[in-house]
Amino acid sequence: MKIALLGYGKMGQVIERIALERGHEIVLKKDEFNTYEGLETANVAIDFSVPSAAVANISNAFNANVPVVSGTTGWLEHYDEMVALCNEKKGGFISSSNFSLGVNIFFELNEHLAKMMAKFDSYKVDMEEIHHTQKLDAPSGTAISLAKGVIENSAYTNWTLDEAQPTEIHIEAKRIGAVPGTHTVTYNSGIDSIEIKHTAHNREGFALGAVIAAEWLAGKQGIFTMKDVLEF
Repeated sequence: MKIALLGYGKMGQVIERIALERGHEIVLKKDEFNTYEGLETANVAIDFSVPSAAVANISNAFNANVPVVSGTTGWLEHYDEMVALCNEKKGGFISSSNFSLGVNIFFELNEHLAKMMAKFDSYKVDMEEIHHTQKLDAPSGTAISLAKGVIENSAYTNWTLDEAQPTEIHIEAKRIGAVPGTHTVTYNSGIDSIEIKHTAHNREGFALGAVIAAEWLAGKQGIFTMKDVLEF
């Protein structure tokens, strides 16, 4: 399979190595210093760039009739526009806040726990996410996805980085050293606490999941999620 890497930072380089190990070919390594030359020859594009570049990367791929796997966060106010362009071009699209297989299992566990806890109003949910100091957005896209998973399965209506109202989920966002990503969901009551946690040890899980998603998406049309890829 021929892959275009849209974004060639640390994640892009790990994705490149894993893709090559799995027998794929890299036809474009797009960064701020080069063009999209070669994009049209790709079977699929993997976008791990920055929020300011994501829309241009995804748009150029769809206009070149190349399906897109995007793991960039912080740009989702334009998500509906990209979905509309994908549908117009009859393309394929997977956008996820986190492609790690473990995190996507964690997403499912989080939603199941939220359904269980919804009937126990003595518990208040809080979240914490910790990432490296170079991460540009806060809270992380993964934390937002976790919060949405709770909101969709409970009486909570919103999340906030500030002091939370009774129907809001407080997210504590920390930027420490070179931490790849740690996410904790805690239900606290006056009696006890229930906690689920995912800790990434390196970038390998994010990269492998993105390549697996790209392998799955190649040749398909439509808007998909990691639930489709992993058959949850």
